[in-house]
Amino acid sequence: MDLEQFTCGRRSKWLTESGPDGEIVLSSRVRLARNLRDLPFPFLANDSQTEEVLRQVGDVCRKHPESFAAFSFMPLKEIPAPLRQVLVEERLISPLLIREARNSALLLHTADDISIMVNEEDHLRLQCLLPGLQLEKALQEAGKYDDLLEQELDFAFHEEWGYLTACPTNVGTGLRASVMVHLPGLVLTGQLGRVLSAVTQVGLTVRGLHGEGSEMGGNLVQISNQVTLGQSEEEIVRNLHVVTRQILEQEMQARRLLLNEGEDFIADRVNRALGLLRHARLLSAGEAFQHLSDVKLGVDLGLLDSVPPQVQKELMVIQSPACLQLAAGKELTELECNRERSRIIRQHLQ
Repeated sequence: MDLEQFTCGRRSKWLTESGPDGEIVLSSRVRLARNLRDLPFPFLANDSQTEEVLRQVGDVCRKHPESFAAFSFMPLKEIPAPLRQVLVEERLISPLLIREARNSALLLHTADDISIMVNEEDHLRLQCLLPGLQLEKALQEAGKYDDLLEQELDFAFHEEWGYLTACPTNVGTGLRASVMVHLPGLVLTGQLGRVLSAVTQVGLTVRGLHGEGSEMGGNLVQISNQVTLGQSEEEIVRNLHVVTRQILEQEMQARRLLLNEGEDFIADRVNRALGLLRHARLLSAGEAFQHLSDVKLGVDLGLLDSVPPQVQKELMVIQSPACLQLAAGKELTELECNRERSRIIRQHLQ
């Protein structure tokens, strides 16, 4: 895959497919942090040391061409700034990788479900991102490449503490597992605060769309593990899966309550949102996110049958400033972004 594909309408698998329990769980992600022994973490390393990380990773790819044939190796400095931000919006790389682009690189699978970041916060961040609730499969897929790299690279590992990482909260398995869930039912019934409070009491954390430091928008939240030490990778994933299933059931109960006690109210809300998105000429990102959330709720509840089920996921990336500016081929003012965003959304919903 080359960079031209980013301008030719390609979209990541998690955006275009549903997956198990896809009405509520938009995606499952597993990320493994790894570092090379005897080399400083990236934020302490000099240029020659980060270049050594790139060299060693490149050597592994060349030694195992059959395993890495489907990957493209892209140094961050060779990716134009708008494309980098699109990769962030599609959650294929982290915002930190862009900020720390010195001798950083990306290995991206042609299916867009596996990405390996080099010289981010850690020397390696292996990620698998799948549609729906597929945590175990994501762990298996990421684990295959983790095992292959560990056969060739000397990872920093301590017999008592496990994998050593730049951030102490990742020490142990180095595993961060997360699900992105759409919870409009809990929001509209006023139960979200109670549910998320219970989630944090069982060792999980709640974040916005783009992880740490990002805000919740469009009734979307990410739920991930906090504990990486003292549990196996399988235990961490299993615990998150169990909690996610409980959240799913509470969200479904909330949606049934909305239908039973106020179907006219919900039908009016979702149809108003659809009408506004189909006819507005100026839309801010926050306004678009909220109305797209309402439209997805209407589709999921069977109140709207003229909208594709994946439209919310696709549009929440397509309408981002990075994608709008990439499509326009130039920087856009806020007003121009709002105008172009409304045009793109109208086009997809007609």
